[in-house]
Order: sequence, then structure tokens, then C-alpha cells
Amino acid sequence: MRQTEPAQSAYNAVMNSLDGIRILDLSRVLAGPWCTQNLGDLGADVLKVERPGAGDDTRTWGPPYLKTPQGQDTSEAAYYLGANRNKRSITCDISQPQGQELIRELVRHCDVFIENFKVGDMARYGLDADSLLALQPKLVYCSITGFGQTGPYQRRAGYDYAIQGMGGLMSITGERDDLGGGPQKVGVAVADLFTGMYATVAILAALRHAERTGQGQHIDMALLDTQVAMLANLGANYLVGGQYEGKVPGRMGNAHQNVVPYQVFETAPNAQGERDHMILAVGNDGQFAKFCAVAGYPQWASDPRFAKNAERVRHRDQLVPLLEQVFKTRPKADWLRLLEAQQVPAGPINSLAEVFADPQVRERQMVSAWQHSVGTPFELVSSPLKLSRTPVRKELPPPTMGQHTDDILRGVLGYSEGQIAELRVAQII
Repeated sequence: MRQTEPAQSAYNAVMNSLDGIRILDLSRVLAGPWCTQNLGDLGADVLKVERPGAGDDTRTWGPPYLKTPQGQDTSEAAYYLGANRNKRSITCDISQPQGQELIRELVRHCDVFIENFKVGDMARYGLDADSLLALQPKLVYCSITGFGQTGPYQRRAGYDYAIQGMGGLMSITGERDDLGGGPQKVGVAVADLFTGMYATVAILAALRHAERTGQGQHIDMALLDTQVAMLANLGANYLVGGQYEGKVPGRMGNAHQNVVPYQVFETAPNAQGERDHMILAVGNDGQFAKFCAVAGYPQWASDPRFAKNAERVRHRDQLVPLLEQVFKTRPKADWLRLLEAQQVPAGPINSLAEVFADPQVRERQMVSAWQHSVGTPFELVSSPLKLSRTPVRKELPPPTMGQHTDDILRGVLGYSEGQIAELRVAQII
């Protein structure tokens, strides 16, 4: 493992899991930045490389934008802020030979290189895996693309929305077709996020291997691969049984394919007379029996159509209408109180305002306060990682474009003020 330079100690007062690991991050938008934000939270020194004058695309993906203390919009979109904390930003034009050489110099001081350019682009710049591993044999080089480095689609651009469709997720998301449903994407870019999380795991594994053997490697991450993997139980349903029985899992709305009752139910109106809903998530036969007692129909638990989950799945169309009627007899608050007392899994459907006001969310410190370099205080969703000895850090707010360029060139490469000025005049940085 490379030793941390003294310049790093200023913001590593608390030992973090990835102290001493430096990452050169040429990714942008979401999958790559989500990965490097995870690694930065864990203590890695993430150097975010951005194109001069443009920067990460998501800086402009607003509104909303962070405001100045005077209430004016900055150029920092909330989208960008949500994926780029605990990083340092350096600008570099990698389309120019001097910019490419600057990247190669930085690679010699880094443990991880991550990029999400189209297949072949890095080779045109001399920044492909083979070239950089020749410079830094222990380097962990991670490429993130829509379809991977091989296969008939390798040259295609890949975007989350399209991948959700191609990877089968939209065929199983949305209301049932017989109820007027159709394909529906998830409300956040889950293919990107899944890929960022898997890339995090792969990089940590490759770092462990490099530490033990001195050998780096190339990680080939694809959004489509990840989305297919995240079909999880429904993918297994098809491969184990469906392809032989001619059954393809389809959209089930808010219901579960393999567990009943496990869905949303409408309850009696709330105090304002408005329609209200809640989730019932019965996971086993014992929980179902407890629910039946609470509902006032204990006989359902011994009914041969409903006593076992497999039978409830087979007789879903008979059981669910009965449940729909009984749930409308009480308001949501009463159901939640009674079911929680019997340890039957159930919950509300919260708006984001309700999520961030929830006492459990606040107690778990899932909202963190930050001070931006423009002088504005703001809040971000926190990392969910809770490590007792090496907690995640909260030290570097999302950087402005090129905020740390001079610091990185001086502290990592030992550049003089004159050398930095020459790069700036040449518009390399």
C-alpha cells in the first residue's frame, strides 16, 4: 500500500478504513461518482478530474441549485452535490498531450484509476489499462460502461433509463397489465447506482489482491451486467422454472411475486378525510396468523387455501380482495399500531418530507450538515455505513470545479508555481 503524503494528514485526523489509498477519478454523472463517493467516505483521497470550463455534466442538472448566502443560484446543482462529497477537484484537458502526460504523472502516485468513457476512448489518449498498468503495476483500473469492454454492444452508449428497459427491470416494474399498467422505470437511476456499488466492492477486492501480490488489474463494469444481476429472485424464478414452463415474470404493481400478502393496501380515510395507504409485508406463516388475529379473522390462518405461503400465492386472487375490504375498516395509524404490537411487518408510505423528518432517520444521522466553499450551509443524505472503529468521514464538501487543482499539483507532484502557471496559460488546467 502506498504511504500517505504529509499533505494528506491535515484532513485525516481520525483513522479511516482507506487511509493511504489515492484514487484518480475520471468518471462523471452517477455510476462512477457514486463509487468514488463511497470510497471517499471511507477515507480514500479521491482526485476528481474534470474538463476545464465544463466539469462534471451533473453540475448543470438543475434546478435546484445550491444558493449563495445572498440567495442567488450557484453553478452547483443538487444532483452533483449528492454524489461528490469527500473529493478534491482538479481540472485537466485530457484531449491534449500535456493533459495526458499530467494524468500519467498522477497515476504514478495513485492506487486506483476509474473512468467511464466509451470503449476505446482511453486508448486514443494513451490512458488505457494496459498503458497505465505498465507505469503503475499495482494500479487497480476500473472501467464503467453501459455494456462492457466486450460483446456486440460494446461500442454503444449506455444510459440508466435504457438499461432499466433492456435489463428487464421495467418489465417487472409498474402496475399489472390487466389493471391498465405498462412499463415503468424506478424513480431513481438504480442501474447507475447498482453499478457504482458493485464497482466499489470490486475495487476493494482488487486493492486487497494488489496489497498481497503487488499486481494490479483491470475491472470491467457494465450497467447491463449489473442490472441483469439485480433481477435477483425474479431472474432465478425465470431460470429455474419459468423458461421450462413458459412463464415469464411480469409486472405485479405493489405486490410480491413470491410472497402473499406482501403489498400496499388502502385503509380507512385519514383525519382529513383523504384516501390513505399502507404496506403489509408478511414474510412467513406465523406472521400471517398474527395478522389474521389482529384483523379479526383468525380462521383465515387455518384455511387450507391460506395457511401456507405457497397456497396463498396460488390463491392470491381469492385472499387479496378479502384483505382489501378488511383494511378499509380502520385508519392507517390504528393498523400500524396494532400490527407493530404483534411484530407483524407493516409500514407507511412516506413522502420525502416525512422521510427526512422521521425520528429514526434523524437518530441514525442519515442527514448531515455541510458548509460549502461558497459560504452556504446545506444538508446531504449521509452514508449508511456505520463502522465502529473506522467511521466514514465528513470533511470535504463537494468541490467546486478545479477547486484543488493547485493544491494537488503542488502536494502530489511537487509542481512549482511557475509550472502551474504554464499549464494554466496553455489551458491544460
